[in-house]
Amino acid sequence: MSPILLDTHVAIWSAQGLVPKKIAQLIEEAAKNSELLLSPISAWEVGILVRKRRFSVATTLDDYVRALFSRPGVVTAVLTPAIAAASTLLPESVGGDYADRILVATAAAYGATLMTRDAQIHAFAKKTRYLRCMAC
Repeated sequence: MSPILLDTHVAIWSAQGLVPKKIAQLIEEAAKNSELLLSPISAWEVGILVRKRRFSVATTLDDYVRALFSRPGVVTAVLTPAIAAASTLLPESVGGDYADRILVATAAAYGATLMTRDAQIHAFAKKTRYLRCMAC
């Protein structure tokens, strides 16, 4: 099994127990093998969602992010300068969301499967074979 990088929405849903059973099992298996990745950009994205009042946390933002990234088996993917630069070179078909572009570049750099519900990313992955995607 290759590593799995969770898109931010999947990380949130997974932490809340809101993903389908099959997806939860895949996430759990990746975590057991220390192959469950979260990008630091997800911490930024959660903060933006909270600031825009599109998502609320019961604790402080810092505590929520810390808990999300310290779940058993979660490995924080390093956001390297090469990944940041690669995200800027992706075609427009990936979309204009900068966090998504960084997640795509991170998954490609790590040889990970990006678990996302984003249809635009799935279409890009299918068309280009730049990365592997898994729907949730």
